[in-house]
Amino acid sequence: MRFLKPSDNSRDDLQYDDRLPQKNAPSGQYRPHAYLMEDERESVRLEVKTRPKTVRRQARWCGLRPGLRVLDAGCGPGKVTSILHEMIQPGGTILGVDYSKDRIRHAEEHYGDKPGVDFQIHDLRDPLEGVGRFDLIWVRFVLEHNLLESSEIVRNLTACLKPDGYLCLLDLDHNCLSHYELPREMEHVLFRIMERLETEFNFDPYSGRKLYSYMYDLGYRNIQLEVVSYNLIYGAIRKEDLFNWRKKTEIALMKMKELFEDYPGGRDNFLLDFDRFFSDPRRFTYTPLIMCKGMKPKLS
Repeated sequence: MRFLKPSDNSRDDLQYDDRLPQKNAPSGQYRPHAYLMEDERESVRLEVKTRPKTVRRQARWCGLRPGLRVLDAGCGPGKVTSILHEMIQPGGTILGVDYSKDRIRHAEEHYGDKPGVDFQIHDLRDPLEGVGRFDLIWVRFVLEHNLLESSEIVRNLTACLKPDGYLCLLDLDHNCLSHYELPREMEHVLFRIMERLETEFNFDPYSGRKLYSYMYDLGYRNIQLEVVSYNLIYGAIRKEDLFNWRKKTEIALMKMKELFEDYPGGRDNFLLDFDRFFSDPRRFTYTPLIMCKGMKPKLS
């Protein structure tokens, strides 16, 4: 395994976790960015929430098979990259890229010892150059964190795809918004949180419904879609799911304190009510996952 340095046109030593372009801003101008879940424990949360069986099922739908050269765009801590690598053996290779130095370091330490696996620090808002072209590009839970730049990212990735290669976009829709029976006070805070995520954290709760249009506008052929349930929780909750939702809530409490000032009992009581809701086997929670794949036109 070799550890790849940032590509020449990536933002090298800038704080990847702290900068993001303004919409319509001239090149080189940035506004402060905070990926909401940015935290020293984020790699652990992402590892815990990843279900290998689910990833394999989605990857089979996308067409992963032995011998392919694959790009895992937005690879995070590398667990999914490792799963995809297993599926393209024998003969396949995979490159995982992510803007976070911490998560690339985690990926290299935990999954970088396998032949045919490479990791690279790269900001997907920039063109990815010097790495050749890929048979298949996997983009899972990435565009939802790039509300303003999603179409730009898809264009950049298209340039890295071989003619007739497949681009696979997977993202959630109506994200974090479907819970029953959520107490009215909690529901009110939840919708305020999602509004803040859009305006201040560049988060798109409705990313999934836009995937088809990104491919259509770029002339992709043989576009196929499938809608499945994700975060489907009813009855007794898995400890991994409770851990994931609790961590998301704790970080929201920390980064958006003022939203909980009017909540009965304040932030501490909101967390108690949250635990009570998610621990109740009567509770029902789900999020639609939209999977979209298409073949790159030969002349693009």
